[in-house]
Amino acid sequence: MAFQTEYAFELPKGYVDDQGYLHRKGVMRLATAADEIIPLRDHRVQSNPSYLTIILLARVITKLGDLRGVDTNVVEQLFTADLAFLQNFYQEINRAEAPRILTTCPKCGADHEASLDFFSPTEAV
Repeated sequence: MAFQTEYAFELPKGYVDDQGYLHRKGVMRLATAADEIIPLRDHRVQSNPSYLTIILLARVITKLGDLRGVDTNVVEQLFTADLAFLQNFYQEINRAEAPRILTTCPKCGADHEASLDFFSPTEAV
C-alpha cells in the first residue's frame, strides 16, 4: 500500500479566473517542514502574519481546475468560503496520527492495540 501524499478537493464556491472560467476541483499535497518554515522569512508574512496562510496554500495546492499553476495571486482572489474550506482541508490532511502500540492489560492479561496520543490530555484510568 503506497503512502498517500496528494488529496483531491472541490471548492464550495470556486475560483473565477480573468476570463470568467470557474475552477472548483483541485489537488493539495501534504505539507513539508519547509512549506511551513520558508514563508516565515517572507516580508509579507513579517508585516502581516495572517499572510502565512496565503503563501502556505499557494505552496501546497498543486492543481486547481485548468490553471497552469496556483500562486499567491490566485489564493488572494478566492472567496472567503473557499479559503476557509482550504484551511480546514489543510489541517485535516496534515493532522498527525497518534502512533499505536501493542500492549497487555495489567488486569486481565489480554493483548490489544492502544493509541499513544501525545496531543490530548490523558485521563486517569
